[in-house]
Amino acid sequence: MNITAILHTLRELGRNGLGAPILLLAMLSMMVVPLAPAMLDALLTFNISLALLVVLAAIYARRPLDFAAFPTVLLLATLLRLALNVASTRVVLLDGHTGTDAAGRVIQAFGEFVIGGNYAVGLVVFAILIIINFVVVTKGAGRISEVSARFTLDAMPGKQMAIDADLNAGLISQEEAKARRAEVSQEADFYGAMDGASKFVRGDAIAGILILFINILGGLAVGTLQHGLSPAEAMHNYALLTIGDGLVAQIPSLVLSSAAAMMVTRVSTSHDMGQQILAQLFNRPRGLAVTAGIVGAMGLVPGMPNLAFLTLAALAGGGAWYLSRVQSEAARAEAEAEESPPAEPVSRDLDWDDVAALDALGLEIGYRLIPMVDKAQGGQLMGRIKGVRKKLSQELGFLVPPVHIRDNLDLSPNGYRITLMGVTVGQAEVQPDREMAINPGQVFGSLEGQPAQDPVFGLEALWIDPEQRDQAQTYGYTVVDASTVIATHLNQLLQDNAYRLLGYEEAQQLLDRLAKSAPKLAEDLVPKTLPLGTVVKVMQNLLEEHVPVRDIRTIAETLAEFAPRSQEPAALTAAVRERLGRFIVENINGLTDEVEVIAVNPNLEQLLHQSLQTATEGGVGLEPGLASTLQGSLVDAVRRQEAAGKPAILVVAQTLRPMIAKLARHIAPALRVLSYSEVPDDKQVKIVAVLGGSELGAAAQA
Repeated sequence: MNITAILHTLRELGRNGLGAPILLLAMLSMMVVPLAPAMLDALLTFNISLALLVVLAAIYARRPLDFAAFPTVLLLATLLRLALNVASTRVVLLDGHTGTDAAGRVIQAFGEFVIGGNYAVGLVVFAILIIINFVVVTKGAGRISEVSARFTLDAMPGKQMAIDADLNAGLISQEEAKARRAEVSQEADFYGAMDGASKFVRGDAIAGILILFINILGGLAVGTLQHGLSPAEAMHNYALLTIGDGLVAQIPSLVLSSAAAMMVTRVSTSHDMGQQILAQLFNRPRGLAVTAGIVGAMGLVPGMPNLAFLTLAALAGGGAWYLSRVQSEAARAEAEAEESPPAEPVSRDLDWDDVAALDALGLEIGYRLIPMVDKAQGGQLMGRIKGVRKKLSQELGFLVPPVHIRDNLDLSPNGYRITLMGVTVGQAEVQPDREMAINPGQVFGSLEGQPAQDPVFGLEALWIDPEQRDQAQTYGYTVVDASTVIATHLNQLLQDNAYRLLGYEEAQQLLDRLAKSAPKLAEDLVPKTLPLGTVVKVMQNLLEEHVPVRDIRTIAETLAEFAPRSQEPAALTAAVRERLGRFIVENINGLTDEVEVIAVNPNLEQLLHQSLQTATEGGVGLEPGLASTLQGSLVDAVRRQEAAGKPAILVVAQTLRPMIAKLARHIAPALRVLSYSEVPDDKQVKIVAVLGGSELGAAAQA
């Protein structure tokens, strides 16, 4: 009978539900019917192979439901091992007086080859295995099983309520809800079964200790009293046979205990028990192949029962090849059925598909930077860019569009260019095989390297070899690789241009998400109260001044409240900023109660009010000398705050804030301009500088 017939027979037995009863009957027979040494060798070898196959199935299972039959397999493997203990004990006690080969080659090999024929060494090795299995693996797995079962049962009501909520909301169908409820129930059953199965493993370890001492004492009594052996000879024969038998049983027991520990934190759809075992054990060619390799290697070791191990290795290898071939043919047939694309017409007229869409975000790179975006070559840039998009999307409150990367031969080999709506917003060059050491302002040594400039903050930097990284960090340099330089540059440009990335589609997505939690608010806002374009403009104004739109509910409520008074985006933006004042100040100043601000001299403030009233459309209306002096004062105040490690915050009247913010955006990007009404009442305001000294007064007089 070949391997194909054997596997077909096993599948038929499992499909008919006869696998488990036949296995149980065979185990009961081993406890009653005496076994020949050759049969005992085959069964002990099968026990070791079964343990290897189970642990590999546990390793390759992606989730507990993929090996739902594991508790049952663990129980059957434990019963098989105990049945073999009974069968081997019978043979040892009946024929142990004839020599150490009385119980077969496997037990003899483990008793003589593994421990060198020294039963004292065997006792020590057996004791160590028992300690590892009983004290370490089994005890830990049992504890994890108990805790997991309790937590899973406690979480069942919450999971059932979540499924009911999704069903009531229309997110899932009745069939999907039924399947998810069944999965939750099976998961609880699995962990409850694992909690009980771990007790079998623990009991098996205790039984191993007792069987060892019973066999040794029973062997001494039988050998000396019935067969007339001397105590030393009886001790030698029966101790080696007993220890060999114990090692043959404890090694698979340790392997299964490890598998139980791995599966505790990992149930599948309900099937017949025989189907589960056969399908989940013998449906993975990789597991059979690895098992065949390990068993075959053991069969090549001198002194081992080569025929038994190599035969079983051949069976497992043949089964792996057969299953792999069957699955490959099925996959190939499915792929061929799905392929066959429709034939392209020979000629067709142009349509809109021939017009290339403009990428919202683009990154063009030189040819030497291509390995940085190739994961096969260890490139990390794609992962860094994904991390930047995820971080900014969480901070800004809307989904940042994907960055389309392409090579550009018009760029220098080490150059890159970042585009926004097809327009270049930043470009620089990097050294892919070097790292950038950035001088943060104070370093304690000099380095050899290629001079450069940080493209993000414009700081002095050097391109150094990776071996100089530790030395540069010791000197106080900030060292980053080329991928981090590009990702940081992209992050800064996206923050500065976030308002250009938010359009009608992004705003509508935010309103759709709001409709799930506040449907009435979203329905009344657009288009009943405000057109979508006005809402988009308000959000763009907020993002332009580095105010995230995460709190879409507050933004929508404020717009709905103030829209009847004014439809102007500027007035609505001011109202939203005032309502978001606490959020804005916390983003700038943190959770500290004291806010250090820069104020404006009342005379200068009055002069700015007059200039604002007489301003022409599109201009600020400031006298050139006054504007130049005001710019210098703003830059000096910001530098002093940055040197002190504090944020630069300018507080002005609400009417002046848009004008001053627009002016500061170009000359001092780090300056945040707030109105008095945006500062929360419970914050202590400390004025650290006042704009409008003598130089501004003189400029105003002029």
